[in-house]
Amino acid sequence: MKRLVASFSALLCVVPVVVAADDPAAVLPAADTSRTLIFREDWREIPAAIPVSQEHVGNKHLRLHRHGPGANLIKKSHHAEIPGDPFYIWSGMCDKRWAITLEKKNALVHLTQGKIRLRTRQSGDNRLYLVLGLASDKWLVSEQGIAATADWHQPTIDLAKQKWRTLDIKKIVAGESVSSPNLAAVRHIGWTDLSVGRGSGNSTRVDWIEVHSHAR
Repeated sequence: MKRLVASFSALLCVVPVVVAADDPAAVLPAADTSRTLIFREDWREIPAAIPVSQEHVGNKHLRLHRHGPGANLIKKSHHAEIPGDPFYIWSGMCDKRWAITLEKKNALVHLTQGKIRLRTRQSGDNRLYLVLGLASDKWLVSEQGIAATADWHQPTIDLAKQKWRTLDIKKIVAGESVSSPNLAAVRHIGWTDLSVGRGSGNSTRVDWIEVHSHAR
């Protein structure tokens, strides 16, 4: 019996857990093997630019889209003078609302049991919300947001546990709650902070993003 207890305790010690969103129930353990990677985007390591463009996308199977009145100020950022500084998407210069999405070329994504993992750093009041564009041309934004952190972190978000609202993709304004949306055919996957940037102190940063479907 003692051996069983000791073995179980040792097993618990090696299970990593990520905690990084407003709703802890929406964040999964990092070691989740029930997923199939659909795509990952890390951004090309080329000079910073405003706005970010297709040239900065490293995955040849993805198409970049910028949305909203602040779209042309979404920056691909990097600071060579800062050791280890990544190449990332930054909203600090967006004086109007914005969103950014990625589309897998010639394919729709099944995300009914999907997960999204990303490396982000939020500052100030700017929270990161997921954006989904459905094949039906409807747009959704998550109700749960990822709040400010002292440094970069890597939440894994279970889409089935998210609550959703409609999104006016032109104005980047959230609308009514949506009950159990059909995520079987998703065209666009991205993020916004439903806000404006105010420099480094109030902004959204994303280093990379992974999209996973449930293994079937």
